[in-house]
Amino acid sequence: MSTRVTASIRAKGTCGSRNVFFGVTPQKSLCVTATGAVVDRKLEGGKRAVKGVQSFEEIPHTGRSGWLNLVKFWRENRFQQLHKHMESTFNTLGPIYREKVGTLSSVNIMLPSDISELFKSEGLHPRRMTLQPWATHREIRNHRKGIFLKNGEEWRADRVQLNKEVMMSAAVKRFLPHLDEVAKDFCRMLQSRVEKEGRGEKGKHSITIDPSADLFRFALEASCHVLYGERIGLFSSSPSLESQKFIWAVERMLTTTPPLLYLPPRLLLRMGAPLWTQHATAWDHIFSHAEARIQRGYQRLSSSLGRGSVTGVARGQYTGVLGQLMEKGQLSLDLIKANITELMAGGVDTTAVPLQFALFELGRNPEVQERVRQQVRVSWAQAGGDPQKALQGAPLLKGTIKEVLRLYPVGITVQRYPVRDIILQNYHIPAGTLVQACIYSMGRSSKVFEDPLRFDPMRWSREEAQRGETAGFRSLAFGFGARQCVGRRIAENEMQLLLMHILLSFHLSVPSSEDLQTTVTLILQPKTPPRIIFSKL
Repeated sequence: MSTRVTASIRAKGTCGSRNVFFGVTPQKSLCVTATGAVVDRKLEGGKRAVKGVQSFEEIPHTGRSGWLNLVKFWRENRFQQLHKHMESTFNTLGPIYREKVGTLSSVNIMLPSDISELFKSEGLHPRRMTLQPWATHREIRNHRKGIFLKNGEEWRADRVQLNKEVMMSAAVKRFLPHLDEVAKDFCRMLQSRVEKEGRGEKGKHSITIDPSADLFRFALEASCHVLYGERIGLFSSSPSLESQKFIWAVERMLTTTPPLLYLPPRLLLRMGAPLWTQHATAWDHIFSHAEARIQRGYQRLSSSLGRGSVTGVARGQYTGVLGQLMEKGQLSLDLIKANITELMAGGVDTTAVPLQFALFELGRNPEVQERVRQQVRVSWAQAGGDPQKALQGAPLLKGTIKEVLRLYPVGITVQRYPVRDIILQNYHIPAGTLVQACIYSMGRSSKVFEDPLRFDPMRWSREEAQRGETAGFRSLAFGFGARQCVGRRIAENEMQLLLMHILLSFHLSVPSSEDLQTTVTLILQPKTPPRIIFSKL
């Protein structure tokens, strides 16, 4: 037990103002927490008062008026720089602070030890912050909600069924060849472009491009192949207008979400606010695109079953997540549509943007790039064309993705509502409080990582060899536990496979190695996409 528990500490908050001495054995009504605080369980209404722990109101904060803070956010452009605002606030107020912006209040933390304590209290049905603009859109359009917007037993029942098709190792083995096929096609497309447009000696051409549009097409093509079991031809010279509209709609939806989090969406709906109209229109496009794909998949499967043919699984053909869910019949068609649409909307920018950062960091760190490439070459040669074996033999690919997401996490926070009172940084946090683990700030903190701004995929191999109690809470880009990102296995493998084939085919470099300026929509992304030099090996 720490030395402070033997000292005389003045209790604060709900415990009144009296001295408590911890050098005595607690009575039956008391217990000692992991932080050395004494907790009194005998309170009216079952509430717990914490002795020797500071009250919730004493947590450092950024101002008591949520509306004044909202005005500051608008005036100072903090929505787009929320990650920098959080990092600056931690530097000023310490590793925990409260913030209220408009109608949204939260406690923000950044240290792995505190994050560990938070996740221990998430309960059987973990809750994260509800994106109310998304929920309102579903309600006014009479769409069913997928697991992203559900809570409680209803969420768990749907999640269990989805996990079987997107998270389990058997599911990964089924869809991995589809991702590998799209990654290979992307590299063939890029090789053809380098040959046609590149400069330099014959056989060693190079091309300098902004690859962001190509990466968005790759992510959408890969998502459709896994979710619907079909290719949509985005690598052709003239990709469909329908798919281009979908990518635009996802970007517009992500851009308009953050400001709407701090205002009542139904009030904006009644006012006819342009911001809400743009948001709703973007979601309408997303649902329209998904509905068309789902209908085609449903008709294909129904026709196959109607002819009495065996299922796609029995023939050894992968029918996509959509086909798998329909064949098993554990979810209604409406619920399948809701969840497939959410997976589609969440599966494009969230892989395309980290791939931009990955290509940039590998390009400006040639020694790291070569080390990863050498491991990939050996693994690919030994795998005999098996993508799963190739990835297993190249752990630096996984380390590269983890390192990219440490420095540039897609979502800058992970949220939970603890189901019981907890103590963080010696402050009392009541059950039901929104607590945000600020993973952008954590990833760049010297209190958590040695030389935090250095791009070093090898650090994760060292982490594995020196695992401590909170080591698992230093890499949280996909969340944690039962409520982690449901598309995690698709995204991880999609990004690793594309990097593998790019490194086998090209040397990467950058025209400028200056740090990228970043901005937040709903996700973190570069203000200006980086230009990459692809040189044929």
